[in-house]
Amino acid sequence: MKQGKILLLKAAVYVMGIVILCLCVFALPTLAHEAAAMNPEFAYLQYPVLIGLYLTAIPFFYALYQALKLLNNLINNLVFSKTAVHSLGMIKHCAGSIIIIYVIGMLFLVMQNALHPGVALIGLAILFLTIVILLFSAVLQDLLKKVMSFKSENELFI
Repeated sequence: MKQGKILLLKAAVYVMGIVILCLCVFALPTLAHEAAAMNPEFAYLQYPVLIGLYLTAIPFFYALYQALKLLNNLINNLVFSKTAVHSLGMIKHCAGSIIIIYVIGMLFLVMQNALHPGVALIGLAILFLTIVILLFSAVLQDLLKKVMSFKSENELFI
């Protein structure tokens, strides 16, 4: 049963990656072009916004890769290992970099008076979700470090 749950999680990670990749390749350029055509006064922001969104895709996909490594560790019964702690740390750093990029991007759009309320709501939702992921991975990383130290102490004691 454990294998089935882990395989379901791996499938979810792959689906998220494929969906975001398709959005980046097909939807984002079209949406940016349409937004520039509908709002010619903000057309000069088309490429900076696209670059910012593509920059956030890099740590997102790296975090997905680290999640897959973590799930492979679960399959191989290597939950309490340094690689698991490292993967959680990298997920935490990826979430932090996504937060920084989004905050800089939203501040840039505010300075240009181009932050549409709908875009602001979507950006804030992504920010809060990413903050939750950052905090959750940080808590799990600290918990895993403590469990590993208890495990090593018990091995020395026995």
